[in-house]
Parts: sequence; structure tokens; C-alpha cells
Amino acid sequence: MAELSYRDAVAYGIAQEMRRDPRLVMLGEDIAAAGGVFKTTVGLLEEFGPDRVRDTPISEQAILGAAMGAAMTGVPVIAEIMFSDFLAVCFDILANEMAKTRYMTGGQVNIPVVVRTANGGGSRFGAQHSQSVENWAMMIPGLKVVAPSSPADVIGLMAASVRDPDPVVFFEHKSLMAGKAEIPNGEIVDELGKAKILRAGTDCTIAALAYMVPRALQAAEQLADQGISAEVIDVRSLVPLDTRAILSSVTKTSRFYTVEENPRLCGWGAEIASIVADEAFWDLDGPVVRVTTPHVPLPAAESLEDMAIPSVDRIVETVTKTIG
Repeated sequence: MAELSYRDAVAYGIAQEMRRDPRLVMLGEDIAAAGGVFKTTVGLLEEFGPDRVRDTPISEQAILGAAMGAAMTGVPVIAEIMFSDFLAVCFDILANEMAKTRYMTGGQVNIPVVVRTANGGGSRFGAQHSQSVENWAMMIPGLKVVAPSSPADVIGLMAASVRDPDPVVFFEHKSLMAGKAEIPNGEIVDELGKAKILRAGTDCTIAALAYMVPRALQAAEQLADQGISAEVIDVRSLVPLDTRAILSSVTKTSRFYTVEENPRLCGWGAEIASIVADEAFWDLDGPVVRVTTPHVPLPAAESLEDMAIPSVDRIVETVTKTIG
């Protein structure tokens, strides 16, 4: 066992896959000599050299365009878009080209690209650099979408994403970078589309993603002090989505809550709430409740950003008020 930070786990996971597949290359701004703006690619240039770890111009369209072109010729690519907000700049390539090529070629051309990007708030970067946009990617047919909450999941889901033949958008949360945890020795390979039950419970189910996972776990501890047993699910993968795990939990607990950092309107939890309402309606003892960021640009001021993003206190308050 070794202890790694979330940011170091990113480099660990990439290195594991680059050692396994000598074809795999990385593209992105400041990922080589600088080790990444969030220091998530430190050491990769030294180990794999400038042919495989390549700095690019400041052009998101160029990064994804080059990645897609390489992938079409059989070269798997990990492409970094520095901030997830900047996916808007290259969304045509991501949503209209990468996501649709395998379908439009009848399966003749795969796009083995992992689009890594730093997502979410809590770091006081303001409205243009703090958005939680996993729901942007989730809505596009042909894209797979993951958002790990722990160092071990970063490594395992990175491996699963790189080995997948389809484009995967891999959301790394900026405010989780410093967090540390132990990881097992040896190769770590996970599976896309598998949620994790991190805490068992009987009174309600709380589904969370990325930065909201540790907050949901803290809330569950406080709820236990009030006699409420909350089951916490780390969704991890939005596409494919582990509906079996979610519905099984709801059937057991009869109450369902989502904790979402993305803005309320059309957040990922709305889709899961719809699935739960369709598939487990008669097992519910109350309506599905969503704890979300309001539908506003995220503030930069500390007090306002903290007020906007779901907090442990807000999760606890919402559950205690609605569970009866």
C-alpha cells in the first residue's frame, strides 16, 4: 500500500497506461516541462519523452482536433483541456465529431481518446473557471463520462477510460487535488459504469459525485447522530450509469437524495431522479429530493461560493426536514 494525493494519482494512472501501451500519447497545454497547471502530469515528460508527452498551443480546438486525427489512425490519446469550462471552445469537435464517428462509420472507425479536464468549484477561480459541467458531456450520445472522487478511483477509472474504444470525458475535480488516500500495490484497473456504495444505510439513499462525495459522507455521519441511517453512493460514472446499484439501494431505503455541484437546471441528478421515479416509484416513501448549486454563475467571493455549492450542513438540513 502507498499513500498518494489525488493529483499524484492522475500522473500515476497515466504512467501505468503509458507503460502498458507504447502507442499512447498525451497532448495539452503545459503538461510536459511544467508538469501541468494543477501538477497532475509531473514526471511524465522525464519518463516518456517529448514524442509522447507534448505541449500544445493555447487552442482547445487544436488539441482535440489533433487527438481525434491521431485516434482515427490507431494512436490512442489522452488530451487535456485545462479547465472544463473551456470545453465550450471545442464542443463541436467533442460533441459533433468525436462522439458520432463510430456511429457514422458503422463501427469502422473508433476514437480512443480520453479528454481529461479540471472541473468544479471551491477554489475561488470565478464564474468562467469554476463550473461543474459533467452534465454538458452526459447529454451527448457517444461520449462516456466519469468523475472520480478518490485517488484509487482516479487510477482505476483512468485505466478503464484509456482502454475503452470510445471517447471518454474524464473530470478531475480541482478541489480534491490535495486529498490523500492509500492505494493498493500493482496494476489498478476499474470498470466504467460501476457505482460504489461507500456507506451502508437503511433510511435513505444519497447519491453524490466527485467533490460532493466526501461531503455526503460527512453528512451521513452527522445524520447518524440524529438516528438517521443514510446510504451513500458514489456514482463515479454518469455514462454508462449504474442504474442497478442506485435502484437497488432506493428499493431498500425508500428515500432518495442527490447531491449535485452542477447548476440545478438539467443537472445530472435530474436524469437519475427521473429514472428512480419511473423504475422505483412504488418503493418510495416520499419524493426524490435534489440538493444542488442554484442556477447562477458561480461567485468568486469565498462566502458566496461556499453558500452556492452544496455544503454538509445543507445536506443534513435537507434530509432531516424531508425525511419526516
